[in-house]
Formats: sequence, C-alpha cells, structure tokens
Amino acid sequence: MKKASVILMVSVLLSGCSSVSISRILADPAHYHNRSVTVHGRVTNVVGAMNTGLYEVNDGTGTIYVVSGRGVPNRDASVKVSGTVTPGVNIMGRSIGTAIKESSHKVRY
Repeated sequence: MKKASVILMVSVLLSGCSSVSISRILADPAHYHNRSVTVHGRVTNVVGAMNTGLYEVNDGTGTIYVVSGRGVPNRDASVKVSGTVTPGVNIMGRSIGTAIKESSHKVRY
C-alpha cells in the first residue's frame, strides 16, 4: 500500500512538470482556456518597458505571445514559460489572439 502511495505522489508531481507544444494549444485553445501550461522555446520578438511587456515564443511547432508583468527575456533567448492560457488578449487596442499570461519564466543559456 505504501509503495502505491509513493508512485501516485511521484506521478502527480511529474505531471505538473510536463510541457505542452504551442501547436497543441493553438489547435484547441478552448481546451486550454484558463489552464496552467508550460512551454519551452526561443524568444522571437520582444516589446517591453519597466518590467512589463509582451514577447513571442517559438517552440518549432508554432508561436504564441506571452504577456509578462515580471520583465521580458532578450530576443533569441531559450526560455521555459509557465502561465495561464487566455484567448483574445488585447494589447493597446490590438488583438493578438490566444496568449499565455505568464506566472514565471526561466531563461536558459
């Protein structure tokens, strides 16, 4: 019984660590709406000022915008982004479609 509990706990912990491909999110945004996701990719575009901004991540399967209130990584940086999927984000009157509202990001060198 104890072994089964340990296996269950490890599988629950690991399930929160897996990433989702951007193409999967974009193919079915309603499925991921308001869900937490993690994506890995390269930053292709950046717009930011004073610890807020918007950046675009490409994981090889597609690109998605990330809305950040914690600063933005440099262009061409390799990042791991966690956040909540939100459809129909409007930035300064411009609709950018499905995006991720970032809760955290890590830059990898």
